[in-house]
Amino acid sequence: MKAYFEDKRIWITGASSGIGESLAKKLSALGARVIISSHEPHELERTKKEAGNTKHEIKIVSFDLSNAGEVGKAADTVLMNEGGIDILFNNGGISTRTTAMDTSLEIDRKIMEINYFAGLILSKKCLPGMIERGFGHIIATSSISGKFGFPLRSAYAASKHALHGFYESLWMENYEKGIRTTVVCPGRVKTNISMHALDKDGKAYGKMSAGQDGGISPDKCAGQILRAVKRNKREALVGGKELIMPKIKQYFPWLFYKLIIKIDPS
Repeated sequence: MKAYFEDKRIWITGASSGIGESLAKKLSALGARVIISSHEPHELERTKKEAGNTKHEIKIVSFDLSNAGEVGKAADTVLMNEGGIDILFNNGGISTRTTAMDTSLEIDRKIMEINYFAGLILSKKCLPGMIERGFGHIIATSSISGKFGFPLRSAYAASKHALHGFYESLWMENYEKGIRTTVVCPGRVKTNISMHALDKDGKAYGKMSAGQDGGISPDKCAGQILRAVKRNKREALVGGKELIMPKIKQYFPWLFYKLIIKIDPS
């Protein structure tokens, strides 16, 4: 594990909490040169402090994923300062808790901007240098909702479905140039994603979902992700018993639809 990540320049978005925070701490402990980002600079400072003394100092670049201009400028700054990125974790994201009918186009577009387009901007900025050096690994955090739809998550699921098409295509075009991609599909992970999810008015949902509360820890999730990345898996499902659902949909679709409508979507 350490040999793959040590001394690599690794950029992680959504690193102020949850999965991104755990990834940052684990990768720093493995000796990576870690850059962390989110729109919460104080929380990034906390992540850095809690990581403790590491081989390389964690660097902080704060910006808003919903602002394409800020995303592009952040990428230019990081690439100029670091001379390139070896491994990019497009992890930052946001969810919803509202029906498709009640979701305004403004919210649909905001979700796509954060969950899909921001990662594309960073990937396209980092990719030329990766190709020039003959190595690069881009990881996108999707969800099991990227494998099937789910009530109250129409915009979220749509944005996660899009990741699979883009990063799989990116891999096909560039694998002979040393480029690797991994799309990670977490199931239930105990993070604050439901707390910050947008309701129909664009406000924070403010509740911890029961499913989220019973999920695996971000630390365990990050460990599973890093093992998948090291093994160069192009897609990795991460979580607990809920990961059976994509398999049920694949092989027993009639049973999947019977079960999925009975799950509490809140």
